[in-house]
Amino acid sequence: MDWDKLRVFHAVASAGSFTRATEILNISQSAISRQVNILEDELSTPLFKRVARGLVLTEAGEALRDTVDNVFGKLAMTQATMEELKSYPRGHIRVATTLAFGSLWLAPRLQEFLDQYPDVEVTLLLKDEEVDLNMREADIGITALTISGQDLIHSDPVSYRFRIYASRSYLKKFGTPQRPEDLDNHRLIVFGKEIPHIYSNLDWLLKIGSKKQRVPYLVINSGQAIYEATRSGIGISALHKYMVGDDPEMVEILTNIPATTVYRYVVYPSHLASLKRIQVFVDFLLKKMQEEEF
Repeated sequence: MDWDKLRVFHAVASAGSFTRATEILNISQSAISRQVNILEDELSTPLFKRVARGLVLTEAGEALRDTVDNVFGKLAMTQATMEELKSYPRGHIRVATTLAFGSLWLAPRLQEFLDQYPDVEVTLLLKDEEVDLNMREADIGITALTISGQDLIHSDPVSYRFRIYASRSYLKKFGTPQRPEDLDNHRLIVFGKEIPHIYSNLDWLLKIGSKKQRVPYLVINSGQAIYEATRSGIGISALHKYMVGDDPEMVEILTNIPATTVYRYVVYPSHLASLKRIQVFVDFLLKKMQEEEF
């Protein structure tokens, strides 16, 4: 059934006559009558009885009016809900990012957001592959890559610098490298190119200050696991400051050498931009990320 014809039928049923329905719909009486006649033909049953005072619904007309009333009522409630979503933060958000960033940076900071917006529910989707926001795998992505798609909004990039760390126990046992070349004689923990990751240059520690690529002592495909291995004294690794925090066991070394900087974007579909829960979460993310940038 055509939606416009149902809208005309509903107006006539509510008004009780074609004449009064013209005031509701602002179209001519003949156009209203024609729409109702077409709808009756499509349903193969009369919907109104013509009486001296106007129109009376038939049994089929009453059944259709009750159904249309229910649909219109649900639509009105949905519209009200949508308007509320635009003005008040509530509902569910799915946020996708890498394992390390999600577990070590984002998760510890979520409590502040959830305390501020108790009616917003957050689900974290953590993986080291690129998230497909075009296929609605998530509502918001925090990624090192710009994602292709005309209907995606990207924030300005926020930069994060890798730093070189070792544990106190490791340095006590093997000594502290003073120059990048000294890394030739140390145990290096890296991601390694053989392990897929959205970053393309995570093995830079094997190259810096050396004419040939070093052989890693240990390769791990988890930033958190690299941190734990470094802390335990296995070797030296490149980590973000947020991974290490204020851990007294970890020591930053070779602080003056140029290191790799990565950039992260907050990305989300444009059709979600008007939702208040998306707006406040994106604002929260960018504020926190920019406070700790570089």
